[in-house]
Amino acid sequence: MAPMPRPNRRRRDERPLALGGPAAVATQEYAGGRWAVRHLSGASSTRAYLCPGCSHEVAAGVPHVVVWPVDGVGGVDQRRHWHSGCWSARDRRHPTGALR
Repeated sequence: MAPMPRPNRRRRDERPLALGGPAAVATQEYAGGRWAVRHLSGASSTRAYLCPGCSHEVAAGVPHVVVWPVDGVGGVDQRRHWHSGCWSARDRRHPTGALR
């Protein structure tokens, strides 16, 4: 039996988190950890997300930020899409359901 050929494309869940391109990725502190933060324009957003800061929808086409842990705990599935204002106020306003 001949061996199976190696796939040439990465699977979706193996994409690197800090994707290349014009958008810069910054590192910020939050909840005792370091987070990579990328600002997205509304043009690059094609679907709606649930903001963990306010539990409201981040509609498609709305500028927002994508945040994921830098410390190696998680992958692409750990990305969260926040309203820009909710991310800026994250230390003053705790997420809905938080017990702080």
